[in-house]
Amino acid sequence: MTSGDGSQAPTARHDLPAEGPGSPAGWGRRFVALLVDWAIGNAIAFLFVGAAVWDRERGLVWLPLLCWFVLVWLFTSFTGASLGQWLLRLRVIRLDRRRVGPWIGFIRTALIALVIPPLIFTPDRRGLHDLIAGTACVNGPRSAT
Repeated sequence: MTSGDGSQAPTARHDLPAEGPGSPAGWGRRFVALLVDWAIGNAIAFLFVGAAVWDRERGLVWLPLLCWFVLVWLFTSFTGASLGQWLLRLRVIRLDRRRVGPWIGFIRTALIALVIPPLIFTPDRRGLHDLIAGTACVNGPRSAT
């Protein structure tokens, strides 16, 4: 979508482009990134304690969630994207254009872990977790090929 002068029209209220790099990311790639992060969190938990991580009687079934949380929190805070998001060329930005940082990254990740906040969203694809944190998940730069 472009405006009359040929530039891309921004999405409502946030000066995000409607298409291309910096535009709100689609649900498909965001979901795949979440699955990749969850798989990495499970793999890390498995490396710590082996197959016992999935044995309810051992009481370690919380460990994959903890590993996922720490992984997503730290990567989002310091690089602007979780590992899954990096692989899928997505980025998390603050709408005030400052760095995400540890505090905002923690709040955003904790809200995602609650499951419900990402399911409540606006037309510009910002979930409740993004609205509270003042962030947006956007398309990253395309690779130069």
